[in-house]
Amino acid sequence: MKFNLFALSFFTASCCFMAVDAFTTTSTPSTLTGPFLTSQPGVHSTQLFHSPPPRNAPKHDTGMSMELDPEEIKIQATFAQHQQDAPKLGFAIDVRTLVQYNHGFAVISTNSKANEGYPNGSVVGFAPDEDGNPVFIFSGMSSHTQDILKDPRCSLTVASKQFKGAADGRVNMMGKVKLVPPEQREAVKAIYLKKHPGAFWVDFGDFNWFRMEIERINFVGGFARAGSVSPEEYKSVKPDAISEFGIHIASHMNEDHQDSTIAMIESQVPGINATEAIITSVDSLGMFVKVTRTPVGSEEKQQFKMRLPFPRKAENRKDVKDIIVEMTRSA
Repeated sequence: MKFNLFALSFFTASCCFMAVDAFTTTSTPSTLTGPFLTSQPGVHSTQLFHSPPPRNAPKHDTGMSMELDPEEIKIQATFAQHQQDAPKLGFAIDVRTLVQYNHGFAVISTNSKANEGYPNGSVVGFAPDEDGNPVFIFSGMSSHTQDILKDPRCSLTVASKQFKGAADGRVNMMGKVKLVPPEQREAVKAIYLKKHPGAFWVDFGDFNWFRMEIERINFVGGFARAGSVSPEEYKSVKPDAISEFGIHIASHMNEDHQDSTIAMIESQVPGINATEAIITSVDSLGMFVKVTRTPVGSEEKQQFKMRLPFPRKAENRKDVKDIIVEMTRSA
């Protein structure tokens, strides 16, 4: 059976929270090294790693033999090197950016007071404060409020504003949610209302302000990007400014200039021959693009997300436009 690396390696990465800036490695009897599948007698697996590989790095036994066209091997090697070298914001900034520009709703998981031993999940409104800590306004009647008052340990799962599936970013923050001291309530109220201007219930008598004290952060930025960020790293960075309006640029490109995106991809990784290229996000250092292509020697289409870097850092909206025009003309 023929099976292609792109589909498998990106699928593998989507299942993993532990690998950081993950790439697929190889251990073959030949001289091939880099982003290839392991090929040993009776064993076919992928391994995600950052340098150096973490202990007990996750592997997936695919149970399949792989036959790759020699030209396809070259294309995939070029692609993997390109992705490894492509500038990215870094996990801490990615997480801070995702949380900051989320639509303001997430899933909080608490330890149930009514059903001991079971988690209680609720969709709640939140807003990040100046340090990125989520703040909430909860009714005393809500089950999650009762849970928190008994046991403040919980987690908050935040998806990117454009989340549609496994290729898109999400963050899970764990910590303790506690009541905000009286002297800080007006400040957090202003933060919350900026995110939720229609939240008239903030002044109701049975509602109280809470804030999460973050203790652990897990991040999945899409296929082949997963890992953890310390609270200290998270609080030490600021959200990427370009990402705030990046989705509008992406929408314009996807609707009117997809051929330009395909040309830019081909100029950076010759041979990809993308048939579709949907920009999923734009930041100050580049774009993430969901690519559809048919590999050499195969008839099956595949989709994966790739990084398309800018030649320089973009400082504002006009700069992003100028850079994309330059990249399109040079493609």
